[in-house]
Amino acid sequence: MRYPGLNILTVCITVFFLGAHKADGIIDRTAKVEQQQPSAAYQPAHTKYHDLLHTKLEVSFDWKKQYLHGTATLQLKPHFYPQQRLLLDAQGFEIHSIALLEDQVRDQVRKPLNYLYDNKKLTIELGRAYTKEEPYWLEITYTAQPNENKPQGRTILSANKGLYFINPDGSDPNKPQQIWTQGEPNTNSCWFPTIDAPNQQCTQEIYITVEDKFSTLSNGVLVYATLNEDQTRTDYWRMDLPHAPYLFMLAVGEFAEIQDEWNDIPVYYYVEPAYEPYARAIFGNTPEMLTFFSEKLDYPYPWPKYSQVVVRDYIAGAMENTTAVIFTEALQVDYRALLDQNYDDVIAHELFHHWFGNLVTCESWTHLPLNESLACLGAHLWQAHKEGYYARDWSIWNTLHSYLEEAQHQQVSLIRPHYTDPGELFDSHSYHKGALVLHMLQYYLGEEAFFQSLSHYLKKHAFSTADIHQLRKAFEEITGQDLNWFFNQWFLAPGHPRLRVEHTYTPGKLNLKIWQKQHAPTPIYQLPLAVDIWIQGNKKRHIVTIDKAYNEFRS
Repeated sequence: MRYPGLNILTVCITVFFLGAHKADGIIDRTAKVEQQQPSAAYQPAHTKYHDLLHTKLEVSFDWKKQYLHGTATLQLKPHFYPQQRLLLDAQGFEIHSIALLEDQVRDQVRKPLNYLYDNKKLTIELGRAYTKEEPYWLEITYTAQPNENKPQGRTILSANKGLYFINPDGSDPNKPQQIWTQGEPNTNSCWFPTIDAPNQQCTQEIYITVEDKFSTLSNGVLVYATLNEDQTRTDYWRMDLPHAPYLFMLAVGEFAEIQDEWNDIPVYYYVEPAYEPYARAIFGNTPEMLTFFSEKLDYPYPWPKYSQVVVRDYIAGAMENTTAVIFTEALQVDYRALLDQNYDDVIAHELFHHWFGNLVTCESWTHLPLNESLACLGAHLWQAHKEGYYARDWSIWNTLHSYLEEAQHQQVSLIRPHYTDPGELFDSHSYHKGALVLHMLQYYLGEEAFFQSLSHYLKKHAFSTADIHQLRKAFEEITGQDLNWFFNQWFLAPGHPRLRVEHTYTPGKLNLKIWQKQHAPTPIYQLPLAVDIWIQGNKKRHIVTIDKAYNEFRS
């Protein structure tokens, strides 16, 4: 995901320090900033009492009231222990009925179930205990009322309503009528009942009924469209590969649809009709990106289609919904504007998420850098490929400054198990510092080992979830190295090194003194360095490691 104000750029140098010394134009102002101590409650990964196996949705809309009328048919099973009660996330609904659908004839036999509902959580009594070998189906009819649901919090994501009606009465002649959703981190449960946690994955189908003038978009492929007697149309979208509920989406509007392709996989660009002539100029590098990332990761794009849609009044910069990415209207530009700026960085970021975030999902929001830091890295890889290393390195320089600016008032670990609201985690640490750390790891291990490790990670955890330790293990299994030291200091501890460097030179001899000046809880870092000494135009390289508060080296 990309949010306004988060500059998704990149960096790459052989040895790279996040911040700290007054050299080369970088001025660290974080010396007196107190490191943030855990003040919020520990947030574990969601306990899996049940596994969500499949979600079928049938939805229509009341534009005047800004309601969604839905029927959700869910297939679940207990994860391990027998269960006779189910807890679902369902924010701000009017619940009409809940029934158990009998096996084999579930479309004909509905057994009403008892339930309790507090406007956030739906507790359903299943009637008996089910074991992990017994999948079951539920049918829930409901009305979602997003404007009457008031999520609380300090961030944009905290105030997210999940489902948005744009110009619903058509009164604004300069704005189209649209509906779109935003599910990350946990607000898709504002428009359908689910287990709204990133460590759930399920297949999906959705029937969307709209006026015939509107186009629809959702995850997976459009199987068919049916014109109804009342001149509405029902589009049937199906996703046969499992993904997390926060990645479900729908969009409705009068869009121009431009079709492209990649390796027999359809690629679509959806824009307002006035911008149809420019759609290929905006998004046209997408097929090349698909080739580049598939080859770089030795893992072909795994999904059945790839669509990108631009909507109005979007609350974020973009969102990587599986096979159906939503972008802010800033991308809707003409040829003249594209001379000044293209949007390949954000397009590449969201596409790279289809491996890191969608194919392998962070098991909890604590491990968000597994999604966002890697997506930022993907944008940098594309920039180096398409525009060259100078452009990439300039982006990395800006990434460093974005992190250091935030570090003036906040220094926290990349992996943060203590938080009040997951929206707090979508910051320059999770995006920018994480991308810089990954660049350091790439240059420490070497490019071949780094990308073989990422490929191994994807293949090992595909269509599942992972945490930071499983990423570390993937690198260790490929390289044969113990990398706890690297992950402990860069991912699991706050802050960055602050170095004081002094050197003296007499003919033939160099004396190099380095102090680490950061304060606890920032650790004393282990920093592998390449020190180059130039004498009469000849370079001699020395490999050293800083691992104490004070190190001295002599040549």
